Amino acid sequence: MGSASRWARETFGDVAGELTAVIPACLLRAHARARNGHEGVHTQTLEAYGHGLYAVQYEELAAGLGALAGAKPVRLHGRTMMIVADHVIYPLRYAKKDVPVTAARLRRATGFRAELIRRHGPEPMQQILDLGLGELDESEVHPELDLLPEDIHLVLVAYACSMDRGMMRIEWGSAELRREDRYLIWHHHEPLPLDGQLTTAL
Repeated sequence: MGSASRWARETFGDVAGELTAVIPACLLRAHARARNGHEGVHTQTLEAYGHGLYAVQYEELAAGLGALAGAKPVRLHGRTMMIVADHVIYPLRYAKKDVPVTAARLRRATGFRAELIRRHGPEPMQQILDLGLGELDESEVHPELDLLPEDIHLVLVAYACSMDRGMMRIEWGSAELRREDRYLIWHHHEPLPLDGQLTTAL
């Protein structure tokens, strides 16, 4: 199994090494399935690949992590996500080209993904700027998030991947969401290995 960093061991305990190896393998399988789906439907656009990857990333992680000691599934936003050692693992394709994970930015400042990061990510490092944006519309808050206990923390698995180039980077860690520009502000991030080799370290 993979060798785990100090952060990974402190976060996940005895299963950290297994996670270090299993998570990249799951995402590589998800990419292969999405690429096969695209080739199967012969579309001129990449819709089949993109939508397929979004769906199968959760399926592969649920299958791969389900056998780990103490891992348990939770159904959120129509997908099965895995909780390991009181941390929900959430995959995020942040780029289609090889750019640093510090470039990761959400499309929206509201919605399920944004609210998940705000509720279960780390405390903001700086005070929230008052830019006159107002409070979140209560209709945007997803009631499904109430299924996650307050003491569950979020670990983001952020990756850069495209159909042609495949998986270029995978990193994991914790980040807050800066509402004014939707960038992720990483409190900690580190690479996960691809094919036994570490991805580009930042």
